[in-house]
Amino acid sequence: MALHAGSTTRARDLLDALRYIALGTRCDPGCLCASAWVDPDSEVHYVEEWATEPEMRRRVRCAQFVSLLAVVESACDPEVHFDFVAETRGLEYIAEARNDTAN
Repeated sequence: MALHAGSTTRARDLLDALRYIALGTRCDPGCLCASAWVDPDSEVHYVEEWATEPEMRRRVRCAQFVSLLAVVESACDPEVHFDFVAETRGLEYIAEARNDTAN
């Protein structure tokens, strides 16, 4: 998500709140990462990554998610989106692609 702070002071406040939320979220089962940072233009970013969609759904339904929603609602024109990845592959993909002479 991207939150438009409007000022460096407001960006710092949003960043502090999101970093606090991220600390607890990282301990949740299935959480791969939770991080927050601010751009030089005072736009604050927050990202959570989850191992599975059911774990992410559990997160969205939990009581602690209300704190994140409160921070989002306090920002000007927040941009929130959920990205879903159908498949993740590792080094075996490189070997497969490089050995595929049909294409």
